[in-house]
Amino acid sequence: MRKNILTGLALLIIITLTGCSNSQQGSNKQGPSDTATSQTITKKQGALLQKITPCLWVETKDAKSVADYYLSIFKDGKLKEYHQYKNPPQEGKEGQDNFETAVIEVAGIEFSILAAGPFFKFNESVSFVINCKDQAEVDYYWNALTANGGKESSCGWCKDKYGLSWQVVPVEYFDLINSDDPKVREKAIRNTLKQKKLILSELK
Repeated sequence: MRKNILTGLALLIIITLTGCSNSQQGSNKQGPSDTATSQTITKKQGALLQKITPCLWVETKDAKSVADYYLSIFKDGKLKEYHQYKNPPQEGKEGQDNFETAVIEVAGIEFSILAAGPFFKFNESVSFVINCKDQAEVDYYWNALTANGGKESSCGWCKDKYGLSWQVVPVEYFDLINSDDPKVREKAIRNTLKQKKLILSELK
C-alpha cells in the first residue's frame, strides 16, 4: 500500500509538471540576520519531539494569525509555541526589525512558522499532500484552502491565502491510477488533467 501511495504521488507530480501548475518566481532579498534566525529554531531543552520540522516562512510578521488560520482549517491541530523577537541592531541601520515564530501541530506533525516579512515566496517546488478519506473531505479542505485569498490550480493542486501549495487527494485516487486495468488507469489520468479539484465520480 505504501509503495502504491509513493508511486501515485510521483505520477501526480509528473502530471502537474507537464501541464497542470503555474510556478512563481522567488525573491533574492536577504532576510533577518543569522543571529536572529538561529533564535527562531531554538527549542526548549528536552522538548525535541520530531527529528525534522517543516519551517514555513510567511510574508507577514504576525505568526499568531498564521497559526490561527491553519488551526481553523485543520480542526485537530493545536498551537504549541509562540514567540516574538527583535533582530540585534545592525551597523548603519536605525531601529530593529521585529519578527515572530510559532509552532503548530497538525495531524500529529509539527510545523514551525517564521513570520519575518516579505523576503521569500512559496512556490510549487514544495507542497503538502492531504490524503482525504472521501469526496466530502476533499471538498472541505479544497473549499477551506481556496477561500479568502486562496487559489485553485489544476490536478488537485491549490494554494492557500499565503501562497503555500497543497495537493488535496482522495486516497482512492491512488488505487485508480495504479490499477491493474489499463482502461481504469488511463481514464483516471486523462480526467485528472481536466480537473481542478479532484472529483472521484468523474475519475472512475
